Amino acid sequence: MTEDTTAGVPSDEERLAQLGYTQVLARRMSAFANYAVSFTIISVLSGCLTLYSFGMTTGGPAVITWGWVAVGLMTLLVGLSMAEICSAYPTSAGLYFWAHRLAPERSAAAWAWFTGWFNVLGQVAVTAGIDFGAASFLGAYLNLQFDFEVTRVRTVLLFAAILLLHGLLNTFGVRIVAFLNSVSVWWHVLGVAVIVGALAVVPDHHRSTSFVFTHFVNGTGWGSGVYVVLLGLLMAQYTFTGYDASAHMTEETRDAATAGPKGIVRSIWTSWIAGFVLLLGFTYAIQSYDKELASATGAPPAQILLDALGATSGKLLLLVVIGAQLFCGMASVTANSRMIYAFSRDGALPFSRLWHTVSPRTRTPVAAVWLAAFAALVLGLPYLINSTAYAAVTSIAVIGLYLAYVVPTFLRVRKGAAFQRGPWHLGRWSGVIGVVSVLWVLAITILFMLPQVSPVTWKTFNYAPIAVLVVLGFAATWWLVSARHWFLDPARARTPASTPVKN
Repeated sequence: MTEDTTAGVPSDEERLAQLGYTQVLARRMSAFANYAVSFTIISVLSGCLTLYSFGMTTGGPAVITWGWVAVGLMTLLVGLSMAEICSAYPTSAGLYFWAHRLAPERSAAAWAWFTGWFNVLGQVAVTAGIDFGAASFLGAYLNLQFDFEVTRVRTVLLFAAILLLHGLLNTFGVRIVAFLNSVSVWWHVLGVAVIVGALAVVPDHHRSTSFVFTHFVNGTGWGSGVYVVLLGLLMAQYTFTGYDASAHMTEETRDAATAGPKGIVRSIWTSWIAGFVLLLGFTYAIQSYDKELASATGAPPAQILLDALGATSGKLLLLVVIGAQLFCGMASVTANSRMIYAFSRDGALPFSRLWHTVSPRTRTPVAAVWLAAFAALVLGLPYLINSTAYAAVTSIAVIGLYLAYVVPTFLRVRKGAAFQRGPWHLGRWSGVIGVVSVLWVLAITILFMLPQVSPVTWKTFNYAPIAVLVVLGFAATWWLVSARHWFLDPARARTPASTPVKN
């Protein structure tokens, strides 16, 4: 990794103007605040724990532990490739804009169009996954504290209430959101330390190291152990999503060409370490594998806390986990809305003029905030009839986001030495890291579309391919019928960069 500090570097506003956009959003974020958004969205206390039960049946402790190590390494390579491109093109448009600048001129708009749509799909699915996970853990707490019966309908209602809260915060509490994102970093770091410390010290019984690193469990119904191991990687790969938020927040970040890429990379490696420690803490503290997996709360990590620490301490630390998940969902709505704002600024969404309006009071894209929340709610509704819906939503998040992540990397590799680097770059390692990143994303895209449970029925099938195909089909149809004639066409007037409106 190399950072150039050449004199005469344009200001943030000048660089944005060179990229074709006018500064509209308030540029008040520091480098730490930019990093905090991505670290909060990755949220090891959200992703690791909401899919922990999935990991317990899809490979068990061995895949939970080693899968985290392997996926974390590959994710870091993907993030390094993205960060280099972010430094060259620091704009909220992020991935689809990168694809447009890096692709051959004749096909640039098409590459950007489909990259943007995959990014929108992934962002919405991540928001849905985070807040649905928070709803599940909140339901578990209410069940323990108030004998609240956890049903599918009630879980969806909690999910909707959390999305409403995050929509309101991002609409009226902009400064509060910025503050809470910074608080969230320390909440996660201290939360992991306190939880792991308690799980290490308090229980009378701990699992053996052999159990934590080698015990394999197959509760999927599939006969192939290799297939189950590969499916089990979803827990870790889903957790490592959302760090493109640092790119989407660059128009609100000072020194964006270096702060943005640093935010991406730092959020990944700090989450990699924190998540590994957290997973070891929970797995060593398992008291009864079968009991905790079948917990009436619907959240095995909550049962592990109760069995290992007792009711009072377990409930208190469960609140720490829920708090982290709520921080994570709030930041995800923020990042998702900025992506919607930027994409609609180029006219790429239905009713784009509405979604890129900016509140004159807060200078934030309020309409985009509510579109992000509503779309996430719609994506989570199949849970009412499909028992594997949560795993499907997380698969959609991984597929949508990582396809959007890797397209610019693929195009950057193709461009070779013609790529004009920003002040933060990978030097001679750029090509090698880029190729490995592309191959990894192709592999997980295919993998996470496959069935996760056997036998496959309408109640258990993985509907990730359907969601991806619906979005891809809609985007392709619109492209062929209309968008190819005007999207990112310099010969035509672009949709106004933003339209301030009254709340």
